[in-house]
Amino acid sequence: MKFTKPLALCALLFPTFHCFLQAQTSPAQSPTDILTLSQAEATALANQPRMLAAQLRARAAAQRITEARSAYFPSVDFHATGVRIADTGTATAAGALTTSSLSNRFAYGAGLSQLVTDFGRTSALIGSSRSDAQAQQDIATLTRAQVRLNVRDSYYQVLGAEAILRAAQSAQANRHLVARQLNALAQSELRSTVDVKFAEVLASEADLAVVQASSMVAQQRSHLTTAMGATRTIASALTEPATPGALPPDPDSILPQAQNLRADLNAAMAQQHAARQFATAEKRLSYPTLSVAGAGGEIPYHDHTLQDNYAAAGFNLNIPIFNGGLFAARRAEADFESKARTKDVQQLHLVVTEEVRSSWEKANEAFQSLDVTARLVAQSKEALRLAQARYDAGLGSIVELNEAQMNETSAEISAADANYTYLSRRAELDFAAGLLN
Repeated sequence: MKFTKPLALCALLFPTFHCFLQAQTSPAQSPTDILTLSQAEATALANQPRMLAAQLRARAAAQRITEARSAYFPSVDFHATGVRIADTGTATAAGALTTSSLSNRFAYGAGLSQLVTDFGRTSALIGSSRSDAQAQQDIATLTRAQVRLNVRDSYYQVLGAEAILRAAQSAQANRHLVARQLNALAQSELRSTVDVKFAEVLASEADLAVVQASSMVAQQRSHLTTAMGATRTIASALTEPATPGALPPDPDSILPQAQNLRADLNAAMAQQHAARQFATAEKRLSYPTLSVAGAGGEIPYHDHTLQDNYAAAGFNLNIPIFNGGLFAARRAEADFESKARTKDVQQLHLVVTEEVRSSWEKANEAFQSLDVTARLVAQSKEALRLAQARYDAGLGSIVELNEAQMNETSAEISAADANYTYLSRRAELDFAAGLLN
């Protein structure tokens, strides 16, 4: 998470440390409700359309298992047929041949067909569908982790932008106060008009910085609203998140965990297994299939050539011999796809390893920055105290004092930025390790 633009703006400001602390403890607004990070995540998981779409796709994929398994069960159909011919003595017609099936009749009955064996093709299709359904479930889990990561990142950016706005408002109040004081001193000929004009320019810069910082807060709250799947801008006060635990000692210590928990990697492996099962099913297209069939019913209305009912049973053995290479091409296509999926899994293992190591390095850098920025704040406070004392004693210029105030403000903002950057990068590391599932 970066606040480089607001940081550059607020580096021009020069509030005293006392007023900055006062602004940090005073809320920018007084909304009636409070939004915690866990509440924001729960809202996003319930409302985000992409989350709901992933869940629906997972449920749809689960239905394909039943579709594939249906081949194991008999198929039963009801039939009703009625025929009325104009002349029962007609046996032939010009341009066509008639048969005894054109007898006057009305019949109804049922037909049944049952697959006996297809030498494992249906079983392979069921396995492929089951793996596809698992892959869709893993994709839904991945979407959940992405939604949580987006909410956390947006939440931290709002907090960081609001911290910068409070600093800008504090600097604005200070600069206008200093400008008024210097103007009064100049009227008493205790300060030069140059100091007054310089202070007025700085006050105008502070006004501009407040406008820009306010816009940044509004933009970041808009991002948070979208991340939560809400339609109305989130105006609730945000609470400070809990400090995360200690950073893992090195990235390799969490690599095994990431390889086991990453939902995208699990989805890729499930898709590879589904492709392998489908390749097996395509190979068994060339095997024979055996099925049995039966039919029976009644003929309540018929002519003298038919009986009152009918019944029949039989079997069908289908042995593929030649179809222009269709089955061979389908088998080869499925086999190549299965091998490609295997390579996809290998590539994703490399990507996950890189993401974990990169995320750990970024989080470690942000963690080390916390101590550096804390020292910078302490040093800038001391420098400001000395510059203020020199200016009050008439030994320093307003330019020197302004530079010290800007350095102190910049240090405070850098410390806040470092804190929220570390929280954001810890969230990215948790995502890379599969902990946001």
